Amino acid sequence: VQLAESGGTSVQIGGSLRLSCEVSGYRNTANCMGWFRQGPGEEREGVASLDDDGTSTYAASVKGRFTITQDDAKKTIYLDMNTLKPEDTAIYYCGASPWSCGSLSPSDFDWWGQGTQVTVSS
Repeated sequence: VQLAESGGTSVQIGGSLRLSCEVSGYRNTANCMGWFRQGPGEEREGVASLDDDGTSTYAASVKGRFTITQDDAKKTIYLDMNTLKPEDTAIYYCGASPWSCGSLSPSDFDWWGQGTQVTVSS
């Protein structure tokens, strides 16, 4: 499974942004797709996940502001981010797991994209 993120940019506080993750390779082997982020000097943390049955899970810090979806072909995973805050500034990564979604732990995911930078400022 190969993953490629795009859409990261600089945005003002309170703004919105959509990230995309293009999935290629053996897509059927990835049962759980997720978005993660890593801020400066911080560990990578889970943001949202989407199971193969359509169940989504969100970190408490983004619940109600972020939405994870995918296209009908399951080839593109999206992360819609609203009401962005400075603490949302990070490199955002797309991850894929061969297992059903459990926790938002990065250790559960086997495949990763290269990341896309999101910067939120005034």
